[in-house]
Amino acid sequence: MSSKQGGKLKPLKQPKSDKKEYDETDLANLQKKKDEEKAMKDLRAKASQKGSFGGTGLKKSGKK
Repeated sequence: MSSKQGGKLKPLKQPKSDKKEYDETDLANLQKKKDEEKAMKDLRAKASQKGSFGGTGLKKSGKK
């Protein structure tokens, strides 16, 4: 009485989506978003070169 159904079930394949047609405002918004992402990436790269802020982190008191 063993069944052949075992293991993971494969997900159903999704139909390929058609290419969307963008108008001028959509293209402008996409370009703006790409520019902002690029600027953020550059800022992150600069910040990672400088190191952490404050340096020491949490200060511990001398008392126990």
